Amino acid sequence: MKFALFLGCNIPARVPQYEVSARAVLDKLGVEIADNPEFKCCGNPIRNIDGKTFLLMAARNLALAEKQGLDMLVLCMCCFGSLKKAAHVMRHDPAAQAEVNALLAKEDLRYSGKTEVKHLLSVLYHDIGPEALKAQAGNPFKSLKIATHYGCHALRPSDVTQFDDPVAPVVFDTLVNATGAKSLDWPLKLECCGAPLLGVNDDLSMELTRKKFADGRRVGANYLCVACPYCHMQFDKVGQMLAALQDKSPYLESIVYPQLLGLAMGLDREALGMTIDIVEEVVAEPSDQAKKPARRAKTGGAAAPQE
Repeated sequence: MKFALFLGCNIPARVPQYEVSARAVLDKLGVEIADNPEFKCCGNPIRNIDGKTFLLMAARNLALAEKQGLDMLVLCMCCFGSLKKAAHVMRHDPAAQAEVNALLAKEDLRYSGKTEVKHLLSVLYHDIGPEALKAQAGNPFKSLKIATHYGCHALRPSDVTQFDDPVAPVVFDTLVNATGAKSLDWPLKLECCGAPLLGVNDDLSMELTRKKFADGRRVGANYLCVACPYCHMQFDKVGQMLAALQDKSPYLESIVYPQLLGLAMGLDREALGMTIDIVEEVVAEPSDQAKKPARRAKTGGAAAPQE
């Protein structure tokens, strides 16, 4: 099993622990990864500003993977949504595909639709399977309760992403349960994390995130689990902002899924990109949480592993 790994922009720069832990887990599972230094931005930042440029940027990455003869394994849900959108447009609009391929031909590239775009969670769920993950989880959690946050771009629009049922998804919950932890049902599970509004309307952004923290706490979650760097950065950043404001609202630490899975598989914390601060605060079984130090202003949500 081999994939072309698409990291996007934010993971290498701001959430490197996601890449580190994903590589460690995939290696343990026997999944071969091919890096491609020619991969560039997925086009998401200009998706609603310049549609043609977005399509060209995304399609170029698809064409590069097709040239490798590999499907793409994507970690970021925003990148996943953008690449799936581009593939959808190219598949249903022959004129757009012809126009893009005419430009790609200058680099000896062409996209014909042979490459499939898969999110990390899709690969773990469909290509490897929950039962295989359970078999690999030699150090399963026993009483950990998780508030699973799906994120928006993987679920919607569902006819484009084809990731899971957008109203009643099960993929992420099943993968969390495979670690021995319990994925809880919570009312705001599918709501936006608030990241698109940060820097535009900070008060509203913080309120959306604060509500998710409170809702997760209300149902008894010990941690949030995410599979998107934007959501992870949002939860970490707003947690810091609340701490700076001495806000007494409930807070939930966030962990990326391959770290949760890697811990259950018995992988070393350092190999999963977990800093000393994170080791102390993420992921402890509920019985150990009384031993944890008070939350620091920065717990490594977007910090480099070596920090």
